[in-house]
Order: sequence, then structure tokens, then C-alpha cells
Amino acid sequence: MGSLRKRSVQLSGHATSIALEPEFWAMLEAMAQTQGLSLAALIGRIDDARAGRPLASACRVAALNFARGDR
Repeated sequence: MGSLRKRSVQLSGHATSIALEPEFWAMLEAMAQTQGLSLAALIGRIDDARAGRPLASACRVAALNFARGDR
């Protein structure tokens, strides 16, 4: 996998940065498009459901589950 790419998103009115590999960003973008959401809205949903897991890890797990067909 490539090097990390950092992006900023607004979560609950606060800016936060997430660093992920480009392959995970691509999967999250595909996931957002499939669900009819913006990337920020999708990450907001992931944030709401992460149950204490670090946000970057929760994003990776969500992308992996999407790739596996767990929608």
C-alpha cells in the first residue's frame, strides 16, 4: 500500500484529520457514492458507530467490510 494521505473532515462541528492509505480513501469514496452520501457524511456515520475504536481504524474496518460485500 502507498503512503498515508491526510484529509480533514467536519465531525459534529469540529474539524478533524484522518490519515489513511489512498486505497482506503478510494474504497470509502465508493462506499459513500453507493450509499448516496458525501464522504464527510459517511465518515460521520462511521464515527458514530466506532465504539471507542480509533477513527482511522474504524474507517479501515468499514472499507474492508464494504469490500467484502458487508453492506
